[in-house]
Amino acid sequence: MDLVLFDLDNTLLAGDSDFEWAQFLISKGVLDKEVHEARNQIFYDQYKAGTLDIFEFLDFQLKPLARHSRAQLDAWHREFMETRIRPMMTAKSQALVRAQLESGAVVAVVTATNSFVTGPIARAFGIPHLVATIPAQENGVFTGKPRGTPAFKGGKIERVEAWLESLGLCWESFGKSSFYSDSHNDLPLMNKVANPVAVDPDDTLRAHASAHGWPVISLR
Repeated sequence: MDLVLFDLDNTLLAGDSDFEWAQFLISKGVLDKEVHEARNQIFYDQYKAGTLDIFEFLDFQLKPLARHSRAQLDAWHREFMETRIRPMMTAKSQALVRAQLESGAVVAVVTATNSFVTGPIARAFGIPHLVATIPAQENGVFTGKPRGTPAFKGGKIERVEAWLESLGLCWESFGKSSFYSDSHNDLPLMNKVANPVAVDPDDTLRAHASAHGWPVISLR
């Protein structure tokens, strides 16, 4: 039995769901365009540069969840899926996921983007497991804060290991472990698995993959 882990944004998706969710809320008038569009871009640029303060970003990204009912958020998310996400689900990424599922591997999305945004996306790909940053809830209402360690950089390893433990599994339970990602922010988890695969990688990851003989593929 193999373990196959996929990053989501700019890996399985030809775009970034975290960034697009904020842009979507701006387009709906839920968030102020002048204030939030500039900050959203700044955070996205910091992520790409490897300088993002994940807790500062989550304070920005999760607060809108706390201001609206779950029914309203779910309605917006359904529209978000159809207008923003499905066009980013490439034929190649869907075919790769199907092949891994049909092989009998344990397949999961591992993403820093919060589980409210990414849960429906993982389900749309048919992926049964999601390891993501968790937005805290109280009595079914989002608090605007994260719960536990964000699934970001080294935090992805901690969250994956906790998930495996919850299934009664560990790294040694698998014949081979793989992780597909586009970002140098994911180097900790890529170095942990037996088979790291760079997908449409950023320049830093591409150079690292080349130096270490890792496969480089495109799903675009």
